[in-house]
Amino acid sequence: MTILVTGGAGFIGSNFIYYILNKYPLYNIICFDALTYAGNMETLSEAMKNPHFAFVKGDIADRELVFDLFENHSPNIVINFAAESHVDRSITDPGIFLQTNIIGTGVLLDACREYETERFHQVSTDEVYGDLPLDRPDLFFTENTPIHASSPYSASKASADLLCLAYARTYRMQITISRCSNNYGPYHFPEKLIPLMITNALSDKDLPVYGTGENIRDWLYVKDHCVAIDLIIHNGKSGEVYNVGGKNERTNLEVVKTILRELNKPESLIRFVTDRPGHDMRYAIDPTKISNELGWFPSISFDDGIKLTIQWYLNNRTWWENILAGDYKSYYEKMYGAKL
Repeated sequence: MTILVTGGAGFIGSNFIYYILNKYPLYNIICFDALTYAGNMETLSEAMKNPHFAFVKGDIADRELVFDLFENHSPNIVINFAAESHVDRSITDPGIFLQTNIIGTGVLLDACREYETERFHQVSTDEVYGDLPLDRPDLFFTENTPIHASSPYSASKASADLLCLAYARTYRMQITISRCSNNYGPYHFPEKLIPLMITNALSDKDLPVYGTGENIRDWLYVKDHCVAIDLIIHNGKSGEVYNVGGKNERTNLEVVKTILRELNKPESLIRFVTDRPGHDMRYAIDPTKISNELGWFPSISFDDGIKLTIQWYLNNRTWWENILAGDYKSYYEKMYGAKL
């Protein structure tokens, strides 16, 4: 079995690679990644030692390169993690999100059709559903919730999902989609909420929190997500969407305060900053379908997962300090510098 993992040098993709290499030691894994700012070869340093792992640098929107990749490696399964994923970046520069998330997905689908790949899996997001009101805790996203994207990022992911469903129906390709809630865990790039708060707190820097911090997210430890994708690619029904949620709803402010308590840092580090445009209020996923059909349930609570995550960042300071010393520093100053 050969699995092509696009975007495997990023956060969720790299965790999935390590999960698969550990669970299926005879599977061959090809990682295809453009190594943009969020891709990090240091993340894959241990995987590079495995004879069943190979890395190829490239852009999923590069049709010629992608088709060459399929010609040379003949993957049985393709899992598309590759995406521009940060909402703030999509607001300031939406074009690259359309190129990677829509055009790139289309190129991968065309390659799978040409080379008769056994399965294509699209890793999507709950953000395609828009948001839920804070005063309706009884409401949850299901697979039948209408798409109602709020940002250029979520609109590009929704477009890619529709392409996948159209290819599954038109060409009778074996395609599945998973839509997950907010992931957290090892190797998370420090522009996202949890790693940003951890790394800033460890450096005794201000912790920028949008608005009043009342926005609610459903948090999913990344290993639970990897288990879900593993079940879907092996047992999921083609043409189906599977929602993957952690059942761990927290306000952003609760998350930040939890991190501060775990690190024994003062809440005085919190700085409320101007909210982002169109900021979704609440995400909450109902994972009943994947639980009933594939037997998946989240196994790691937020209280346990956040401790594991904080410990990882404490044990891997060199990894994130190298990132913060690079190009990300100028981006951070652009996004938050004037607000603090």
